[in-house]
Amino acid sequence: MREVELKAVLDSWRDRGARLERAGATRVFFGRIEDRRYDTPTRTLAAGDIVLRLRIYRGADGTRAELEYKGATGYEDGYKVREEIGSTVSDPEAVAHILSGLGYTVTRAIDREIEQWDLDGASVRFERYPRMDDLVEVEGAPEAIERAIAALGMARTAYTAERLTDFAMRYEARTGKRAALSDPELDDNAPATRER
Repeated sequence: MREVELKAVLDSWRDRGARLERAGATRVFFGRIEDRRYDTPTRTLAAGDIVLRLRIYRGADGTRAELEYKGATGYEDGYKVREEIGSTVSDPEAVAHILSGLGYTVTRAIDREIEQWDLDGASVRFERYPRMDDLVEVEGAPEAIERAIAALGMARTAYTAERLTDFAMRYEARTGKRAALSDPELDDNAPATRER
C-alpha cells in the first residue's frame, strides 16, 4: 500500500471537527495511539529510512494493535509518499516480546490523543501530543487530500510534507520548551530521541 500524506499545525480542534461534520465526514476513532518504533541496536532500519512500528489504539470500544512496515520516504508533487504495509495483531505484548527476542529495541515512543475522520476517500486525523502543537494529518489519494483540506478550511499553505520531527523542532524554536512526543518525555530529564 502507498501512503500519501500532508500535515499542518491544527489551529482549532473543535472548529475544524465541526467543519468536517458539516462536510459529511464520519468520525471513525477517538482515543489514544501509542506508537513504538523498533530498530536494531546499530539503527540499521533508520539508516535506510525504514520504520518498523507497533501501534496500539486505545478507545472506548477497546484496544486494537497493528504491526507496520514503512519504506523509505519519497516526495511527489509536494506530498510525502512511502510504502506502508501492516497487519492487525491480537496480542501486542506478545509481538513486542517477539521483536525483542529477535534483537529489536524500541528506539522511539510516540503517544498522542487523536480523533480520526473519513471524508470522501481521505483519512483526517487530529493529534494532541503530551507537549507540542496539535497537528492535523490528511492521508489518501492527492485529490481526496485536497478535498479534505478544503473542507477543513485552513489555508492550503499551512500543509507540508515535513516529518513530525520538523514540527517538534519548530515548536521548540518558537516556545523555548522541549517538545514531548511521548509521555516519558514530559520529564525534562528524560532523553528525547529524534529520528528523522
